[in-house]
Amino acid sequence: MTKSVGVISMVALLLSANVMADDSQALRSKLEQLDSLKANFTQEVTDINDKVIQSGSGIFALAYPNKFFWHLTEPDESLIVADGSDLWIYNPFAEEVTVMDFADAVEASPIALLVHRDESTWQQYHVSQVQPESGKACYLIKPKSLDTSVVTVTVCFNDSGISDFSLLDQQGNHSQFALSEQTNVSTEEKGLFEFVIPTDVDIDDQRQSER
Repeated sequence: MTKSVGVISMVALLLSANVMADDSQALRSKLEQLDSLKANFTQEVTDINDKVIQSGSGIFALAYPNKFFWHLTEPDESLIVADGSDLWIYNPFAEEVTVMDFADAVEASPIALLVHRDESTWQQYHVSQVQPESGKACYLIKPKSLDTSVVTVTVCFNDSGISDFSLLDQQGNHSQFALSEQTNVSTEEKGLFEFVIPTDVDIDDQRQSER
């Protein structure tokens, strides 16, 4: 009987792994079909007690491969730009720019995973489809490593593309983002993915590759 239970458990694990692999491929296929996206977003962050600790809004854009634009305009401005090779993080209040290799961007900003096509990076995450809400298709992304600031990322799709996504961090803070007014990135808007270093700012260059 013990052997039977062991075999059943092993088969269940293999089937579960196959389902997760299928879910990962389904998510990546959906993301690749987007090609590009620009939208307004609203943000709400709640703490472990479900108390709202921050609300905000801004503009979000992405394009394959490895490009995205994240401009939080309220309540405090901040800007994140991935230009295909580097990730730029600009804090106007602190007058500071941080730049790093895009390969390191997922840890700094897990949203980068939405435009990441590198196979080795995706292998570091479990992906499973969760119960859809109101006809949406939602996917739960969970890092395999425990040494990360983000516990889970959830991405949901409707007929128009990505409808919303959320992040849960180690402190129990839940950041939820809802997208609206979605369009493709036009030729004129491709400059969003080019970061121009402002004058009189401190630059923290964390890139490993030689420049």
